[in-house]
This record gives sequence, C-alpha cells and structure tokens, in this order.
Amino acid sequence: MIRKEAPSYPVSIFMAGDIAAATDYARRYCDDNGFCVTITPTVYVYTGGQEAGFIVGLVNYPRFPLSPDALWEAAETIAAYLRERLYQDSYTIQAPDRSVWISHRQ
Repeated sequence: MIRKEAPSYPVSIFMAGDIAAATDYARRYCDDNGFCVTITPTVYVYTGGQEAGFIVGLVNYPRFPLSPDALWEAAETIAAYLRERLYQDSYTIQAPDRSVWISHRQ
C-alpha cells in the first residue's frame, strides 16, 4: 500500500454555459496538459433570473502535489481556456483564501 499526503488547497472555477461543451473542452485541456479536474453542474440564481452553468474543481492531488500558487495559476489558465471556447464574458475563481471575479464585458 502506498499513501501520500499533500496540503489541501481546493480551487473552484464558477462559469455559466453548456456543461457538455465544458466537459469536452476540459477533457481536451487535461489530455494536452497532463491534468485532472472535476466538473459539477450548477444553477446560478440571481435577481431577475437564473442560468445553467458548472463548477470546475481542482484539488491538490497527493500523487502529483502542487503549491497553492501553482494550483491557482492552473485554475486561471483553465478558466481562460474555457471562457474563450464557451464565449463567456466572466467567471469567478475561488480558493480558501480568496475569490476573484474576471470580466471581459465592455
């Protein structure tokens, strides 16, 4: 039996859009870059409406541990990759110590 541990630093990307397309693009990204993410469907409910979307999860996988900064950087790269391909204007990246909203709206 092998047992490895790493400090926990979960990072989540919150984005609206088609989860099937997001899954396909995430699979391509992970295949091309040797990475692993989770994708969970979600619904954003806000004043005046709601919108379907997804949450991309990154965890500090003990088999290939990364620093919190490296995990955050990976989340920024993946989020930008998905945003461009899904034609989204904004998204949020959240970690235990910060949340950042990125918008490309005019």
